[in-house]
Amino acid sequence: MKRITISLLALLVALPVGLSFFSQASNHSSASHAEHEQVATLAGGCFWCTESDMEKLDGVIDVVSGYSGGTVDNPTYKQVSSGTTGHIESIQVTYDSDKLSYEQVLDHFLRHIDPTDDGGSFVDRGNQYRPAIFYHDTQQKQVAERFMQEIDQAGIFHKPLKTELIAFKKFWPAEEYHQDYYKKSSLRYKYYRYASGRDQYLDQIFGDDREDNPKTLRQLIDEKRAISEVKVYTRPSEDQIRAKLTDLQYRVTQEDATERAFNNEYWDNKAEGIYVDIVSGEPLFSSTDKYKSGTGWPSFTQPIDPAYIVTKSDNTLFYTRTEVRSRFGRSHLGHVFEDGPAPTGLRYCMNSAAMRFVPKEEMQAQGYGAYLKLFQ
Repeated sequence: MKRITISLLALLVALPVGLSFFSQASNHSSASHAEHEQVATLAGGCFWCTESDMEKLDGVIDVVSGYSGGTVDNPTYKQVSSGTTGHIESIQVTYDSDKLSYEQVLDHFLRHIDPTDDGGSFVDRGNQYRPAIFYHDTQQKQVAERFMQEIDQAGIFHKPLKTELIAFKKFWPAEEYHQDYYKKSSLRYKYYRYASGRDQYLDQIFGDDREDNPKTLRQLIDEKRAISEVKVYTRPSEDQIRAKLTDLQYRVTQEDATERAFNNEYWDNKAEGIYVDIVSGEPLFSSTDKYKSGTGWPSFTQPIDPAYIVTKSDNTLFYTRTEVRSRFGRSHLGHVFEDGPAPTGLRYCMNSAAMRFVPKEEMQAQGYGAYLKLFQ
């Protein structure tokens, strides 16, 4: 069973022996489904976990736990977990191609496993637990190759991906008691998942707010590309920050404070120009996107360039808000809400103390001439 500790092993094997979920191999391919249904066969360690994660993706129709890649017909769990059959613990995902692309399926899958470990998966060691993508046709292979190359180039996982691409042949469904294990034996599943270290690893890679504020791998790749194309700004040292900021500016940007509404420098500023980070100088917002929100703080429908903005979940109050920070200065700027006007529907509610206003007529002299096009 799962190689965690002897006590956990004893706990998990104390299960009724189920009959085989199917007696024959499932030779699934896109041709055997309705036109809008497609199939992906994936391996990311424990299929209890990968099945649970993939079933949460909107557009997924069904997920079956099983085995693929080996030489033994209709293998049992005991045979596969011994590592002697050549099979990998896998899942087969049926999804609606009208709602999901194959890349989007892979995106969700790779964000819920460790695709950099070819020696197993978290506490489960051995080739039978290694990550793999079983491609059903040339198109799936090409999509997977290109997508994983982009992920590597962006350096999202900090280590090269070692997820194997294998031509799909057969998929054997696992015993019935393994199907939807996270529903049938929720307490045992939760204990195993926590002990495996899977979620702790994913929190390190994607942040502990990844469930409340998820970002796809495609979004992260695009952000990395955008950052590489923008000017890099430098965050001053702690001593320099303390020396240049007022007490209020320091408390807002460094200690996440909020200034008073209707009693701050820019809430009613109507002059043309841009607002830059008080700490780093990176360009944040333009007067062309500023509007009167009635909140008493300067409000904008969008940033000048999203590459200079970082968002994260903020749970300091009784509900979750989305905090906004500058990328290079790491300054706390304010929050963004979904109650703004067209065209974005967003309200970037910022602290004046976190920003410095550069009038349009001074932008060229201060090095922001590239943004004068905003006022044409």
